[in-house]
Amino acid sequence: MMNRRATLEATERKAARRRREEAAGQLHAALPALRSLRLVVQEYREGAPSAECEHVRRVVVEHAPALFELPCTDAHCQDGGYDVTHEVLRALRAGQRSFEGRQACQGRRGGNECNRFLRYVADASYGPGL
Repeated sequence: MMNRRATLEATERKAARRRREEAAGQLHAALPALRSLRLVVQEYREGAPSAECEHVRRVVVEHAPALFELPCTDAHCQDGGYDVTHEVLRALRAGQRSFEGRQACQGRRGGNECNRFLRYVADASYGPGL
């Protein structure tokens, strides 16, 4: 019973994500001059001196949605994650070649706010016209 419920919830989350991606449109349509985008993403626990996880996301501009949502990696965080779409698109529309940002997790852990935050550093390149 529990596995069936977890599978159903995962399927619902995946479908909701797909709807958000479709609503956001394609990145190359929104920013035709954008050629490449690389995001270095680090997740921290509040008060920790170093990142608990880090990864590099190379965005395939031609196929990517104009949506930048990342999940919280805390297994006990409910409804958590980071939506940096607005900040990333604003910087890209301004033609910034490098930019960074930080955002707190929007989820809950138990009865409290999740104590994690995301830091990202982006490098972008543009073609003619920008």
